[in-house]
Amino acid sequence: MFDFFIGLDTTVLITLILSLGLVLAFEFVNGFHDTANAVATVIYTKAMKPNRAVLLSGIFNFFGVVFGGLAVAYSIINLLPMDLLANVNSGKGLLMVFSLLTAALIWNLGTWYIGIPASSSHTLIGSILGVGVANALVNGASLVDGINWAKANDVFLSLLLSPIVGGGLAGLLLWLLLKWKPTSYIHKTPHQRHDVEKRKRPPFWPRFILICSAMGMSFGHGSNDGQKGVGLMMLVLFSIVPASFVVNMHSNSLEIEHTRVAARHLAEFHHTYHDQIDTIYSLSKPNPNPGFDCQPADVSTKVDHILRVLGDIKTYDMLKPNQRLEVRNDLICLGDITKRYQKIDSIPLTDRNTLKSLYKSLTLTTQYAPFWVIALVALALGLGTMIGWRRVVETVGGKIGKKEMTYAQGMSAQIMAATSIGLASFLGFPVSTTHILSSAVAGTMVANKAGLQMGTVKAILMAWILTLPVSMGLSFSLYLIGTKLFI
Repeated sequence: MFDFFIGLDTTVLITLILSLGLVLAFEFVNGFHDTANAVATVIYTKAMKPNRAVLLSGIFNFFGVVFGGLAVAYSIINLLPMDLLANVNSGKGLLMVFSLLTAALIWNLGTWYIGIPASSSHTLIGSILGVGVANALVNGASLVDGINWAKANDVFLSLLLSPIVGGGLAGLLLWLLLKWKPTSYIHKTPHQRHDVEKRKRPPFWPRFILICSAMGMSFGHGSNDGQKGVGLMMLVLFSIVPASFVVNMHSNSLEIEHTRVAARHLAEFHHTYHDQIDTIYSLSKPNPNPGFDCQPADVSTKVDHILRVLGDIKTYDMLKPNQRLEVRNDLICLGDITKRYQKIDSIPLTDRNTLKSLYKSLTLTTQYAPFWVIALVALALGLGTMIGWRRVVETVGGKIGKKEMTYAQGMSAQIMAATSIGLASFLGFPVSTTHILSSAVAGTMVANKAGLQMGTVKAILMAWILTLPVSMGLSFSLYLIGTKLFI
């Protein structure tokens, strides 16, 4: 499993271990930073004892990473500009990884320490964007080319809409519960249940629903935030040991054949819709980025190159390391172009839908992660979840609303947050689990006419507003300083 360690130069080996350690540290911090997302309501309503809730949350976070897929992982990676992805095995690639991870860790630890439920997703994405902008500045390229803006827009939209949707739906669900059974015990607070009525436990059904939704949210958190760690681990491996990881060395002959067939079909598609593509992308226009060719005009050349290099090989072991890197770069470029073609309205919808399967086949052997990578990230996130939870739990559970949270509020917030995060992970959208739950709790407070503690709300909003620019600024500065000192 770890054969790639054998024969590595000592410097490379130390760099690899440090880099992987940084990623695992980020996921560990992410675990205890974001534990409140899953256990705040279940602890605050006394549905579970804190230690048991946190332990189970850590276990479900672990399973969420293991079974969560890779859609979000590669959504994160693809935020980087194509030229940086193509040269990820260079000194700049290493500097990129260290800069974005260090920036993300600094902001995550700082906001955790003062008890503000800031978003690890915002932090990581801001750090990636900062590195992309800095790289464009260093290369003298346009800032427009410094980031994959099409992918960034999708990410921004999901980050913006997810807390609004979570808060609105949680408030709506509570409103419906209030209309359905306005005098039910589910609208009592833990204080009323335990101190006034002298009952030891919450009512059975609210407790059952709170526990199930909390574990569901833990699984969703693992499947969304854990995937980000998997993506970062793969970036490290691409950068430091590219010969073993730029393509999936365990790909079988059928998967490689799918790649060949998809490349041929894309060339045919490009030829069929040449006029429509030319209208949008000016196929005769020279490539504006001489560092790395990735323009629709290059499709035929890249397809020919892939088919020539792949030949009739059955496994990637039959290629030299530099050939694997060439194939990977051509495939990520063709995958990116395929995504662009899907947005050309003048092409029939049925043919644009065909491009989705072409994209999957083109990226079949490049968008992957070994199981040991997934397991390590899952373990780091799960262990992190089991500690450090108290600071943010107190904020989410007791400092957002002016009144104590009822069982119905806890259920509404938890159910809608878990559903929103699970759906986002399935669709491949990186979302902020922190902001979804915080907004869901706030939504139930508004629906219950409990009022909001504006000091806490302002602090959360300030963290939401500042996280992207601050993390961008940190990674931007670290990358620029690093290029001056080491590149």
